[in-house]
Amino acid sequence: MQAVDFFLAGDVLARSVALVLVLMSVASWVLILWKAWLLRSAAGHCQRAIAAFWQSATLVEARQRLAAFDPQGMVTPFVAALEDETLPGLGAQADRASRRTRVLRDALHRASGQLQFGQILLASVGAVAPFVGLLGTVWGIHRALVDIAGAGQISIERIAGPVGEALVMTAAGLAVAIPAVLAYNLLGRRIVRIEAELEGFAQDLRDF
Repeated sequence: MQAVDFFLAGDVLARSVALVLVLMSVASWVLILWKAWLLRSAAGHCQRAIAAFWQSATLVEARQRLAAFDPQGMVTPFVAALEDETLPGLGAQADRASRRTRVLRDALHRASGQLQFGQILLASVGAVAPFVGLLGTVWGIHRALVDIAGAGQISIERIAGPVGEALVMTAAGLAVAIPAVLAYNLLGRRIVRIEAELEGFAQDLRDF
């Protein structure tokens, strides 16, 4: 209830800062939960899909098994690229090993882009949210001092209340930024492990 009163008592800038922090928090938490689930399942699916591929007798059988073991489509594009090494233009004039390397590298870049999705948002929230909260604090203190000066009476009670409420914005900015930064680092470690496994699979396919 105090948060609602504090929001209603603020001016346009104070309300805008509060709304921006709320939107940042909601967006980052939705992304954190979604990516945590995605990367956890992707790690298991990649390991099982790669194992199923090498246990297959032919590429046709491998494609059929990957349809069941790779629902997120992390490993299947590598096999598809291996089967189709045709390149337009100057790429078609290269030898087969170069074409295979190029199509596998493109498949690895697409998988990496899928894994890295949303990381920029988490990094941006972690970097910007503290400054957004600081802006709200500075503006709140400014308004409190203007109101106190207009009243013509200065006392600890009249200063402590408004300034304390303004400092809440800094705490809110940190509360939004800290989970985003921690999630960025933890999810980034999972992404690096999955990318390393896919890169190793691509190298094995290149020599296959």
